Amino acid sequence: MSAQRVKVTIRCRRCNEKFVLRGRKERGRIDTGFKQCLCSNLDDFDVEENEA
Repeated sequence: MSAQRVKVTIRCRRCNEKFVLRGRKERGRIDTGFKQCLCSNLDDFDVEENEA
């Protein structure tokens, strides 16, 4: 089974920084390698999957 490439927009809810990344969607889960925001936020994000 091959992973599908997707474009993802991640917005930090604390500082409002926006990141646009490409990732792989496999088994309903998206992996972009994103770990934390510039403000050291680890888990308070809005994640939106976009049409690539």
